[in-house]
Amino acid sequence: MFNKQQRKLKRSARLISIFSKYGFKDILARMNLAKNEPSVDENEVVFTNSVYERIRMALEELGPTFVKLGQTFSSREDLLPPELITELQKLQDKVEEVDLNVEEILEQEFNISPKDYFSDIQKKPMATASIAQVYKAVLNDGPEVILKIKKPNVQENIQDDLLLLHDLVKVITTYSEIGEKLDLKQAISTFEKSLLEEISLINEKNNIQQFALNFKNNKETYVPKVYEEFCSNNILCMEFIDGLKITNKEGFLENEIDPVKISEIGLRLFVSQILDYGFFHADPHAGNILVKKDGKVVFIDFGAVGKIQPNDKEILEQLIVAFVSKNAPKIVKNLKKMAVSYEIPDEKAFQNDVEDVLNFVHSGSIQNIDVPKLVAKMGNTLKNNRINMPDYLYLLLKGISLIEGVGRSINPDLDIVKSLQPFTKKIIFNKISPKKLVKSGSQKLLELADNIEEIPKELRSLLQKLDENKFTVTSEIKSIDKTHQLIKSSIVNLILTMILCANIISTAILWNSESAYNISGIPLLIILSFTLSISLILVLFLRLMKR
Repeated sequence: MFNKQQRKLKRSARLISIFSKYGFKDILARMNLAKNEPSVDENEVVFTNSVYERIRMALEELGPTFVKLGQTFSSREDLLPPELITELQKLQDKVEEVDLNVEEILEQEFNISPKDYFSDIQKKPMATASIAQVYKAVLNDGPEVILKIKKPNVQENIQDDLLLLHDLVKVITTYSEIGEKLDLKQAISTFEKSLLEEISLINEKNNIQQFALNFKNNKETYVPKVYEEFCSNNILCMEFIDGLKITNKEGFLENEIDPVKISEIGLRLFVSQILDYGFFHADPHAGNILVKKDGKVVFIDFGAVGKIQPNDKEILEQLIVAFVSKNAPKIVKNLKKMAVSYEIPDEKAFQNDVEDVLNFVHSGSIQNIDVPKLVAKMGNTLKNNRINMPDYLYLLLKGISLIEGVGRSINPDLDIVKSLQPFTKKIIFNKISPKKLVKSGSQKLLELADNIEEIPKELRSLLQKLDENKFTVTSEIKSIDKTHQLIKSSIVNLILTMILCANIISTAILWNSESAYNISGIPLLIILSFTLSISLILVLFLRLMKR
C-alpha cells in the first residue's frame, strides 16, 4: 500500500511539473495540486504555441498512457473541437529502448532453461513500443518466432496514470463548461478498459486465436501461430512472419504481387471482420499489416480489438444497407436504435444533416471521396445532434479511415462502396432466407405467446376487483354494443392472423422435407398448407372489407 502511494506521489509530481511548464497552472490549482509549488515564470512555449499545441506537447511528455489517450480521442470529432483533433492526430510515441535480459525473464516466467527450447534469441529488440519490446528467436525444432516482452513496471505506471486521469476528469467536469456537456467519465472509463486489455498479453493471445478461428477457411489471409507454452501475461510467443509491409508497392511488383488486388483484399478482410464476425482489428495502420510472398494478407498486433454485440451487429447491417441505398429516414431510425443516448433538438434538422452526408458521398466520383473528411463529417453530425454512440462505432470509423488510407496508397482507385456491395447483398439475402424467416417468426410467436400468457392473469385481477366491488369506471362509454362487437371481431381477426403466421412458418419448415405423397413433385403437405394460407388470407380480407 505504501509503495503504491509513493508511486502515485511521484507520478503526481511529474504531472505538476509538466502541466506547469505548458501553462496549465489553473487546472493544477483546482485539483489542489499546486498549492505548495513555487511560482514559475511563464516560458516561451506558453507564449508561442496555441493552447491545443500545448495540450499535445504535454501529452507527449507525460508518456505512454497520455499519448494513447490522445490517440484514442483523435477520432472523437463528436467530443472535441477540430483544432484539438488536428493536434492529437500528430501524437507520436516517444519510445525509449529498455535493456532487457530475455533469457533471464523467460527462466523466471516459465521456470525453464531457455537453451533447452531456443537455439537462438536476439539480444537487441527488432521493435520497441510503449508497452513492450519485440525480440526475434528460433525454437530448437526450427521455427522462427518473435517474443513480445512487456517492459518492467509498465503496468503499475499505467494504473497510476489512470488514477490521475480520473482526478483530471473530475476537475474538467466540475469547473469547465465544455466538461459539463461532454460525457468524459464514460469516455475515460472506456479508454481505461481498452488500455488494461491492451497491456494484457494473455488477452492479445486470445484475440489472435479468435481471429484464427474466424478466418480458418479463408484463403486470402493468414493468422500467425501462437506458442501457448511460452505465453503469459508478460510474454507472448508467436510465429515470425516474413512479409512485406502493405504499403511496399515496389516489393509487390518485384515479387509479382498485384498491388490493386492486395488493396481490395485488405479492405474486404477488414469489412468481413466487422460484418461477418463483429470482432475486428482496432488499429489497422500500415505497420500492422503484412503481405506474405504468396499474396496472403496478415494482420499483426492484436492488442486492441473492437467487439460488436449480436443485436448491435444487426442494427449496423441495417444501417449499412440504408447507407448504400441512400435512405436517409432509415439511417436516422437505425442511428437512434444504435445510440447509447440522444437528445436531438430538431428531428428535421438531423435528417437534413444525414442527407448532406449522403449527398457528400454520392455527389461525385467515389475515387475522389476523402474518407477521413467523411468520417469527420459524420462525427460532427452526431455531435451537433447530441447523439452518444457506442464505443465500437468510433473504433470502426477510425479503422475504416485507416484501412482505406492504406489501400489508397497502393491503389488510388480503391472503391470502398464497391467493396461493401457483396456484404449488403448477403445481408439482404439472409433477411429473406427461409431460415431467417423461420427464426424471426418463431421469436415473434414466442413473444406473442408470452403476452397471451399474461392475459388470464390480468383477467383474474379484473374479475377479483369486480367481485370485491373495487372496480370503478370513471369515463362514460357510448354505444357499448358496438364496442363489444368491435372487440369480438378484433379477437377473431387476431386468432386468424396467428393461425396464418403459424401456417406460413410450418410451410417454410416443411419446404425441404421429404414426403411419400407428392403431386407433380410437390409434397402434398405443402399444397395443403399453401391452400390453407390462401383461404385464411381471403377470409381476413373479406372480414376487413366488411367492417
